[in-house]
Order: sequence, then structure tokens, then C-alpha cells
Amino acid sequence: MSTPFAPSARSTVGIEWELMLIDAATGDLVGRGPQVIAAVSAASDPATRFTATAELLTNTVEVTSGVGRDVPQAVGDLADAITGVRRATDPLGVEDVRKVMPLIAALECYLPHLQSLSASSPFWAGERTGYASNRALVFQQLPTAGLPWPLADWTAYESYLDDMVRTGIMADATEVRWDIRPAPRWGTIEVRACDGTPSLDELATMAALVQCLVEHLSRELDAGRALPTLQPWYHRENKWRAARYGLDAHLIVDRAGVERPVPAHIEETLDELLPIATELGCRSELEGVHTTLARGASYQRQLRVADDAGGELRAVAAHLVAEFRAGLRGGGG
Repeated sequence: MSTPFAPSARSTVGIEWELMLIDAATGDLVGRGPQVIAAVSAASDPATRFTATAELLTNTVEVTSGVGRDVPQAVGDLADAITGVRRATDPLGVEDVRKVMPLIAALECYLPHLQSLSASSPFWAGERTGYASNRALVFQQLPTAGLPWPLADWTAYESYLDDMVRTGIMADATEVRWDIRPAPRWGTIEVRACDGTPSLDELATMAALVQCLVEHLSRELDAGRALPTLQPWYHRENKWRAARYGLDAHLIVDRAGVERPVPAHIEETLDELLPIATELGCRSELEGVHTTLARGASYQRQLRVADDAGGELRAVAAHLVAEFRAGLRGGGG
């Protein structure tokens, strides 16, 4: 049987290294190789010399150097590969289960900001609702949806799950449909408060904003500083204001009841987050918040189109399709 052997230059060298992925808190292996590989591949450019590929087990990522003229060059390729893998893995999840519920409680303060920026359902059943995000209020009618219960720690969350499963209200944690919830399977926090974004660039902006908020709050915990919290009744009021008025809302931003316009408070928050975004490699995506504030959120753009078309909602549908397609090309809305 003929077995071709590819030519290669004499004394060149290549190195492979299998990296196993572990949970930073428990030390257990985690099967997230495919997700990590996809993230590394997406961040690579044509000049990238290394590869990151799957192995037999999903808890393993194999990194391979390019063809090196010498060992230092091949090792340098692997160093670049490790940087790429860490860039993909470091932001994932939450590294300590003890942080989960405090982070959720603090992030709840920012859910109305996220809801206002992403608000995109001013119409329902062909009618103007008077709301920027009517979808937010419709969805919260489910008994396991809406704002999270104020649970102090992971033990309290597990007790909540035990109660709900024992009584047959839900089968498992995946049926917790809060606006923000733990995602135990992935070791992360899932933010579900956003309305439907019409374009890929705006989706990237919202993802960057959430990621940077989590990292900022996590660093505050690491430094021993108290995280911001609000009374539950303020959270409920803020959610309604964001759903009703969108970016025109005035939100309650501290326990004393101080109120701030959404755009102004978002801009202040961005000042804190932009250095973190630079570290995480998503500064341009996060700065997309400025674009949204300048041109208006989706609900505002939809209403303008409807007004210009004499209330014709087919024009709004065409506008949303155009924004979606423009976003896929990277051209914005």
C-alpha cells in the first residue's frame, strides 16, 4: 500500500501540547473544549501560526505550533496559543461558586440598563403598546420568570431548587427562567433581561457590557469591597420604568432612592468598564453603547420608521430585516 509522506524542510520543528481544562474552583475536569476552540478560532487571524483543535475528550484542547525554524520559534507559537486559549477561558463563567449569588444580586441593579438599551418591542399584535419593551412584561407572567428571588448564597439557591423540584413546579435548574440566573451546567451566570437585538453588532455590544460588568463586580469582591444592592421593591420599579420608558427612564440607582436618567448613568458606568474591556479584548464592542445612545435603541428607531410610514408596520419589519443584514456585514444598522 502506497503511503505518501509530505515534504518538509530539514531540521524544522513543530510541537503539539494537550491542555486539559479544569474548573478553577473545584479542580474538576470540564468538557468545554469545543466552546474554547471555537472562541480561539474566531479570534485568530491569517497570520496566526498556531492551531487549537479537538482531542478525543472534550475536556482537552490540543495546541500545535507552526513549522518552526528552531525550537524557540515553535515554543513561541505555543505561548501565543496559550494566550489565545486563556483569552477564551479566563472570562468564562464564574470561578468560585461563592460569588454567584452576590454577583447576581449586584448585576440585578444593572438589568434595567440592559433592558433599556436593548428594548425592541414597542408593538404587540400589530398595535402600539406605549412600552419600549412590552416583551419584558409579557414574559414575566410565567411563575418561574421575572426578577430573581433575593437569595443570600448558593445553599439558599439549592434549597429553592429542592422546594421547586420536590413539589413538581419544575424538573431541574434549567426551568428557572429569571431575568438573571445561575447556569450551573456551564459554571456561569446567564443574563436574560435583554430584549431582542436586531443586529450582530448590537448583540456584541450587549455581550461586552455584560461581560465587563461581571468582571468589574468580581474584582470588587476580590478586593473585599461590598457590591451594590437595591431593595427588591426598587428592582421591581426599575424594571417597569425600563420596560415603559426605555432610554427615557429615570432609574433608582442606590439604596437611598437617588434617581438618574438611564443614558447618564450608563455613560458613568462605561467610564469604569472601558479599561476592563481593553483587557478583555472587547473595547470596540463595548463602545458600541455610545452608538446606541446616539442613534436610539431599537424601539425608538422602529417608532420613527412607523411614524414616517404613516403607521405601516410592514415598513418596520423591512427596517428590522435591513438592520439585521447590515449587522451581519459589520455595517451597523
